[in-house]
Amino acid sequence: MASMSFVATGAALAAVEKHVDALVADSVASRLFAKDATLWGPEAEAESAIRLGWVEAAEVSEDLPEEIAALKAELAADGIDHIVLCGMGGSSLAPEVITATAGVELTVLDSTDPTQVRAAVSDRLERTAVVVSSKSGSTLETDSQRRIFEAEFTAAGIDAASRIIIVTDPGSPLDAASREAGYRRIFNADPNVGGRYSALTAFGLVPSGLAGADVAGLLDDADLASEILREDARENIGLHLAAVLGGTHPLRNKIVIVDEGSGIVGFADWAEQLIAESTGKLGTGVLPVVAAPNSPETTSGAADVLVVRLVSEDADIELAENEVAISGSLGAQMMVWEFATAVAGRLLGINPFDQP
Repeated sequence: MASMSFVATGAALAAVEKHVDALVADSVASRLFAKDATLWGPEAEAESAIRLGWVEAAEVSEDLPEEIAALKAELAADGIDHIVLCGMGGSSLAPEVITATAGVELTVLDSTDPTQVRAAVSDRLERTAVVVSSKSGSTLETDSQRRIFEAEFTAAGIDAASRIIIVTDPGSPLDAASREAGYRRIFNADPNVGGRYSALTAFGLVPSGLAGADVAGLLDDADLASEILREDARENIGLHLAAVLGGTHPLRNKIVIVDEGSGIVGFADWAEQLIAESTGKLGTGVLPVVAAPNSPETTSGAADVLVVRLVSEDADIELAENEVAISGSLGAQMMVWEFATAVAGRLLGINPFDQP
């Protein structure tokens, strides 16, 4: 795993100095990995208690890469080498990042726009398998995509059930209907993981692995990062990032995320949804903004803006005032940002697992 690094200046550094020692003293890191639902206050406890499965996702998912590889080999033996993912939001963003970073092809259908749907079903249908991904199992857009592909397979004389793979929570409507329909494979994910925290579960791994990404390596990196993140130590990078996201004073609530050659394709877009959905609660929170290097958002010097730059391990970057630079492999970064977003919720006084 590429080593992780974190550097902060100005208001970001002041937030680290203000909050990290208290977070360490309160054993926030170890309590989070112990799934302590009391970390966000009594009003959040009921929801938090059923949303902390992601802290052990790397361990729980350890058998998935082998299962995915076996299915990929089966599909290849049947002449199937094109994977389409039907999924919305949290079900599609992580696989997009994983496969783009790995340089493998995955067609992501996260829209009901007729032009995009027609393009997807018209592309190499005879060589295509479809991953239908929905946590709730009742996502209308995803179900519409599934039905369209099923009809197109049938019309082409292809056994539709043999081409459809399901990822959903156990006991969901999609789970039950798919078993009855006899679809090729059904993967059940941990129901105690919210959609935006599901990157390292079956939702992120199944489509990515079938497309050819090294999901075993991804989990290894995430697992190593978890060993660092669970420590109640001042050097814990996750606590530093949490302090930056939720602890500047006055709050710099526009988090501008910029990729400066990190090598992780589209990571800022994934982090944007994670932060926005997790921290926009009770009239407070932070607004993540994805920007290009040297864009106006990064150079405005506005009092409510804080810039986070995603960099490579060996980057030699000079930070301006009120900026952060963070590096790490994809699996490590996913764990760090999920951890930091959850801890930032504590600093902001909100429940980061509330829906949406």
